[in-house]
Amino acid sequence: MTERMTTEPDKIQEPRRWHADGWTAQVIKNEDDDGWAVAMTKDGQSDPALVGPWTMGRDKKNPKPLDGNAFSTLVKTASEFVRRSEQQLHASLHQSITVTARSARVTVMLDIVPDEDNPYAVLSAKDELDDLLAEQRVAASFKLNRASAVAWAEGGFPRPR
Repeated sequence: MTERMTTEPDKIQEPRRWHADGWTAQVIKNEDDDGWAVAMTKDGQSDPALVGPWTMGRDKKNPKPLDGNAFSTLVKTASEFVRRSEQQLHASLHQSITVTARSARVTVMLDIVPDEDNPYAVLSAKDELDDLLAEQRVAASFKLNRASAVAWAEGGFPRPR
């Protein structure tokens, strides 16, 4: 007799807790008032990705039970929130600007490495053919803007101060 193996966790469909599609919705008491909230947590994460208000039930005391339509909407909303947060984080950690220096187009990039103990950034420059011109480790606080990019490139890519 062989035991069937499954890689997907079991679906849960309870009035205050649903789990499916890599997400768990948990209706919780709203700490800010007398109402209810719903926390959406992605599988493998310890903290909710999104917490939002939840509707009161007909008795105006208990929360409205979760259902399939509400869960689908919550998954879509939480997924979009996570996607936008990841895009914002990526944009803040990876910056680039294209400038003209010494009569050539140069793309200067700053890639921040958010190490907890020793954060730093890598400043690099590429030409129009995407060939690496320079690369240096700099402080994570380095400010990349048009003026700093032009100065670095026109100065022959010296070590920034």
